Amino acid sequence: MEKIMKNERRIQIGVMGSCVDLDYSKKTEEAAEELGRLIGENLDAVLFFGAEKDMSSLSQAACRGARRAGGLAVGVTYGKTFDVMENADIVIPTGLDRGGGREFVLALSCDVIISISGGSGTLNELAVAYQAGIPMVGLTGFGGWTDKMVKERYFDGRKRMPIVEAKTPAEAVATAINLAKNRRG
Repeated sequence: MEKIMKNERRIQIGVMGSCVDLDYSKKTEEAAEELGRLIGENLDAVLFFGAEKDMSSLSQAACRGARRAGGLAVGVTYGKTFDVMENADIVIPTGLDRGGGREFVLALSCDVIISISGGSGTLNELAVAYQAGIPMVGLTGFGGWTDKMVKERYFDGRKRMPIVEAKTPAEAVATAINLAKNRRG
């Protein structure tokens, strides 16, 4: 893919989504992996994801896709060790628990977030992004908090920023890159 920005920090794109204990479908997992692949193919982007230690997740599927495409994947994990299920290029141990702060570090490390499906952790990451003014893209059609939030568009009556709907992984990544560029100015 052609380089689209010169002499700038890479766009840090977070992919957040359900853990396997929410019984997501193979089709959902494939869409998350496709998100990662598309991010990985972009020379100006880096994938940030929630690196799990004990179960798979849609974020980790995105990591697999990015790594297969030769992209850079940064896993933000809970606890104090570098042990994660997927082989991230870079692991950031937060020293925090799952549901106890890791979501803040992960969300705040991103220029833009793409969510797919999602349980309470994804909702937390989206709420942090909303409060911090980090653009959000929701890949719809896979249920979870992503579909609910896209339907609502805003977290509250302040209507600071909507979660932008995307219907395909390609649309989600292209939209995320545009939102991140616009945020940078």
